Amino acid sequence: MFSEPPAPQTLEEATALLRLAWEQLDQLQARVQELEARLGQTSRNTSRPPSSDPPETPRPPTSPTRRRRGGQPGHPLHQRILVPPEHVDQIRTYWPAQCRSCAAPLPAVATGEPVRHQVTELPPVRAVVTEHQLQHVQCAGCGTTTCAVLPADVPAGAFGPRLQATVAVLAGRYRLSRREVVGVCTDVLGAPLAVGSVDRLCQATAQALAGPVAVLQAAVQQAAAAHADETGWREAGQRRWLWVVVTTVATVFILAPSRGRGVIKGLLGESFAGYLISDRWSAYTWVDSARRQVCWAHLKRDFQKLVDYGGPGRVIGQDALRLLGGLFGAWADLRADPTQRARFGRRARQYQWRLRRVLERGQQGACDKTANFCTALLKLWPALWTFVTVPGIEPTNNAAERAIRPAVLWRKGSFGTQSAAGNRFVERLLSVAATCKQHDRSLLTYVTAVCIAAQAGYPIPSLLPAPPTALPDSPVPLAA
Repeated sequence: MFSEPPAPQTLEEATALLRLAWEQLDQLQARVQELEARLGQTSRNTSRPPSSDPPETPRPPTSPTRRRRGGQPGHPLHQRILVPPEHVDQIRTYWPAQCRSCAAPLPAVATGEPVRHQVTELPPVRAVVTEHQLQHVQCAGCGTTTCAVLPADVPAGAFGPRLQATVAVLAGRYRLSRREVVGVCTDVLGAPLAVGSVDRLCQATAQALAGPVAVLQAAVQQAAAAHADETGWREAGQRRWLWVVVTTVATVFILAPSRGRGVIKGLLGESFAGYLISDRWSAYTWVDSARRQVCWAHLKRDFQKLVDYGGPGRVIGQDALRLLGGLFGAWADLRADPTQRARFGRRARQYQWRLRRVLERGQQGACDKTANFCTALLKLWPALWTFVTVPGIEPTNNAAERAIRPAVLWRKGSFGTQSAAGNRFVERLLSVAATCKQHDRSLLTYVTAVCIAAQAGYPIPSLLPAPPTALPDSPVPLAA
């Protein structure tokens, strides 16, 4: 609470007291505006997920239509396709016994194609337990007893490679806890395991995947373009950061104790020559602005934040959002017809010129927040328009955000990891799962092949089908 000042004795004292009161009022109004802006933070004006929005958060209005729910007349059919005959395990043929009209007996002679009805069912699943007995035999000559040894293809441990791969995929891809994996193995597979056994199998799989993930990291450093993002993590209650880099060839995750630029520089390499698509976090500024693309989805939320904050910055945010809508309308037209890149470039230059005028106006305005924001964007100006001049560059960082989403769900369910070994399992399973999805490969099949090779001492199979692609063509000049 403010203490009551003494009553002014002169006109000068009254003027000074009034000036002080106005200053305090301005400070309080700014404070109230700041607190109201914090209360108004949602997924529309920040990077918070929509699940964190309160129930009263307004949603973007949808244009009402008179169409009924569900599929519309003329829409493409989505129905189950019959399995080809060569992939059918069993065929049962049924013949009608009598005519449905006169009840006369019918011969077993078909007069047309049969009606095919296929039923997919799982056989009873039970893990196969094989006991290997190593016999002792005594030599008749010298009396020495010799024990047999296991064949090379028999695992030295108690669990085979397919069970090991299944356990690792259940824990790493489907984010089941160790106890839940025990339950699935016991109830579904008929293979009771202890919690400690599940953890040891996961760690063994992570060790086997060290080589393939290292190859992925090398491929990422040679990629033409890379999307990068990071999110918080916990290791035994300590703050960590999960980083992801997504390219057309591979996706790589890494857990690090820092959110600094050293992590992303280590991931991409000091000599990274591709284009980096990311948000405006300062760790990415080591890449030259001419080889960066700032995410426009983040910018849209930032402009919306100016609108919601109110004050002089509201008009700046509204004008920028209108220009952004037009720009992405032009981008949608280009995606629908990629041959219209020249026309898209001309339209983008118009929006570029107009947006620069808006930012310069905000830079000179009375709102410090708006001015600082506009100044920061103007410093990154080339990084806003790389997607216009370089084919193959996306204007948003959606690829990295989609890739990191499963990791966020894993973090919510597990509250992070407990050790450095757990970190390695998270990194490698996430990397391999995302890369398998990129190349339309079965994760379980690949991890099984890795476990078979690791247990037998064979070379670990590679995950990459081909060398990384070359860098894109030189950018098309764009007016400043």
